[in-house]
Amino acid sequence: MVNHSHDSHSHHEHISDSYERKTRFVVLLTTVAMVVEIIFGYLTNSMALLADGYHMSSHAFALGLSWMAYLFARKYAQTDKITFRKEKLLALSGFTSAIVLQIVAITMGVQSFERLLHPVKIMFREAIFVAVVGLIVNVISAYALHHKKEDSDHNIRSAYLHVLADGLTSITAIIALTVGLFYNLYWLDAISGLLSSIVITKWAVGLIRDSGSELIEYKRRV
Repeated sequence: MVNHSHDSHSHHEHISDSYERKTRFVVLLTTVAMVVEIIFGYLTNSMALLADGYHMSSHAFALGLSWMAYLFARKYAQTDKITFRKEKLLALSGFTSAIVLQIVAITMGVQSFERLLHPVKIMFREAIFVAVVGLIVNVISAYALHHKKEDSDHNIRSAYLHVLADGLTSITAIIALTVGLFYNLYWLDAISGLLSSIVITKWAVGLIRDSGSELIEYKRRV
């Protein structure tokens, strides 16, 4: 007689282990790209590149929490001494990363506004090159985290959406820098930084609301 329950459990364990390895790889890749973008953002005076780099830092943090959630769930969720709901752990990770994300958004918004009032010369070509590298990292990460819908869970889906959102920010930076290069519009870079901060804020507020609701087990009345 075939034990379908055991086979199903083994399948989910295998999928979870695979997601743990994938998120660990993406965390390392994203961290390296983040450091490079922030350094070159300051060297090239590009707010768009800095916005992308700082945005990527929040994703590196959130992805790190996703990886740790898989790690802790594998090591401690089934022990006798420690018991916890995996959903609660993921909600706590999401709430924490959302707070950090909001701080990043506010910081980038203030810096971008100051740069809009006092534009500085930007090394467009160097900044575009690094932004393209960042986008390539996002594409590689998205490919690594892509998963079948039937094997999806809240953690891997959150990590995947982080990478997709960061990829969109990279594209925005590339467009702003490219247009600025051809038309010598230094203020456009600051506008890109402001728009990025608004998008990040909207995303962070949504995550704070959703993860916070799950933490306190809030249920809306229909």
